[in-house]
Amino acid sequence: MEEYNPWWFGEEHFKFSEWKSYRIKWIPEILKRFHTEGFSLNFLIGPRQIGKTMSIILFIHTILLRKYKPESIFYYSCDELTDFRELGEILDNYYNYRKSMNVRKSIIFLDEVTFVEEWWRALKSRIDQGLFKNDVIYVSGSASIELISGKERFPGRRGYGRDYYMFPMDFSEYLRVLHKVPIVAQKFDLEKLEEIIDVNRIFKEKIFDIFQRYLVTGGFPLAIREFYENGRITSAYKTYIDWLKSDITKSKRNERLVKEILSLIIRARLSPVSWNRISKEVSASSPNTVRDYIEFLENLFVLKVVPYIDLSGRIMYRKRKKIHIVDPFLYNTISRFVKEKVYEDQVVESVVVSHLSRIFDVYYWKNSKEIDSIIKQNSKLFGFEVKWSFKPYDRRYPIKTMVLDKEKIPLLLAGVNWNSFNPDAHTTE
Repeated sequence: MEEYNPWWFGEEHFKFSEWKSYRIKWIPEILKRFHTEGFSLNFLIGPRQIGKTMSIILFIHTILLRKYKPESIFYYSCDELTDFRELGEILDNYYNYRKSMNVRKSIIFLDEVTFVEEWWRALKSRIDQGLFKNDVIYVSGSASIELISGKERFPGRRGYGRDYYMFPMDFSEYLRVLHKVPIVAQKFDLEKLEEIIDVNRIFKEKIFDIFQRYLVTGGFPLAIREFYENGRITSAYKTYIDWLKSDITKSKRNERLVKEILSLIIRARLSPVSWNRISKEVSASSPNTVRDYIEFLENLFVLKVVPYIDLSGRIMYRKRKKIHIVDPFLYNTISRFVKEKVYEDQVVESVVVSHLSRIFDVYYWKNSKEIDSIIKQNSKLFGFEVKWSFKPYDRRYPIKTMVLDKEKIPLLLAGVNWNSFNPDAHTTE
């Protein structure tokens, strides 16, 4: 445990020293929302390589160590643990250590627990015994279904716990943090979309230029640092592919089939597809296998599956789906992984969808025409049609729809505070 908690000995965690050495660095905005109110059981959920661990280490070094005794702060990376018994032993060891140090309240971080078999059992039994009745516990993971299903096993045991979702850096934050562009970012409001687009038009050339960079790096910290420090992305691609392969192996799924499915998704170029169609073009045994693999990739925050909605507002889950890769860096990484060409227009449409999905459930509609993205607010449907290329199009749509062209897309994404909608669910169980 000592190597994970060097502050017990007056030393820095190696990741904090590493962060200080970066030429391009920033404090993740999520740190402003972390809290230390006990008892609480909190969950931090987000994709691999998004900066969850670094955020925890920064929280410890820049905030917690100024307020709490070093021995009251406990961090453990669970990547190499097998099951709940090993995790329970770790928790017991720390509990005994803190008793010997007369610590009455701890801030405990269990990082990347999602592939620890039945991890929740170790925590639940000790919460029930009252061992952590004054403590603040943060559990992090990169596989959302495993973490969420484990989270649901703590009814009445969350205290002041919150759920934190950490996504790739959105384009608005990218402009503000990396480029110091003094944009106005406001809460998303359907009634003020044109105003949101217009308010930053004075910076439109700069915003468009930076958006082109965003289409290369996306919002992943490692890719961003490499691009801005070296002028290109190199090791970040391999690092992410290695993590993906590792998670495929841990989940006991077939890497070749994952590659086949991802290859088909890229080739489909956001045309709606069915599980049946995919199963006929890959080496899957059935449409159910395809669905399982795609849900697995969505669970890892690699894909976003967008269902069909009819114009009455009914969601048609059995109809074909549009499948997006959630971030430009992931598009470029997966393109290398499966050796398929990615087109800029599909990346841009997916960027719009991934931003909208931080606030709304997103759908699509299609008959002889198509609406790329539809959101539902106050029982009303509103559409967004992405037109990245300058091709003529029919402006008549069956519902109110905003056409987002090459100028409007970066301005809309820049003008919204994509974090303002989500103050992190606060449970009082």
